[in-house]
Amino acid sequence: MKAESANIQDYIKRTKVIDYDNELIVSKCRDLENGVTDEIHLIKKVYEFVRDEISHSGDIGAHEVTCKSSEVLRYGHGICCAKSHLLAAMLRYFSIPTGFCYQKLRSDNDSGKKVLHGLNAVYLRDFDKWIRLDARGNKEGVDAQFSLYEEKIAWPINEELGEEDHEMMFAEPNSTVIEVMTRSKDRNELWADWELGLKELFDA
Repeated sequence: MKAESANIQDYIKRTKVIDYDNELIVSKCRDLENGVTDEIHLIKKVYEFVRDEISHSGDIGAHEVTCKSSEVLRYGHGICCAKSHLLAAMLRYFSIPTGFCYQKLRSDNDSGKKVLHGLNAVYLRDFDKWIRLDARGNKEGVDAQFSLYEEKIAWPINEELGEEDHEMMFAEPNSTVIEVMTRSKDRNELWADWELGLKELFDA
């Protein structure tokens, strides 16, 4: 993985989408830090909260499209990219550097189609390294875990199927992805335009 910015401070910034000063996020972060004695434990606890307690919109059949971190927390669900926004916001609240990563994957519903998947990169100060964490949410066939030494994300790529990892760890979510998410009135509209982000990231 390559860092988009050499300035680690770019990975702890607040933005319009990563609104970690929102009172809902602040309150939940303070709850989660109770009893935590070290940063690794804190990262794992926050990650598992977003992975397990915030549903993937597709898994529960939710039609609302959430994007901003506080929206994801308020509604209790989001697609993969939305959940990556919330995880970034909560970790950045604790000044833990967190970036955004993307994959091009084969669609589960159409083997001839590729889809965009979003996850996070998190910097571990104790190990002086970045790891990828995937808060999409586990289900049958998906078993993403917090792991320090062996990456355990939702979908390791299969190059034979034309799948790809984008090599960059971005400091902010992709602007086209944000645009599509915020203008979509429901999840059907979102999926209709979802390839726009895929094309910008992988076909530029």
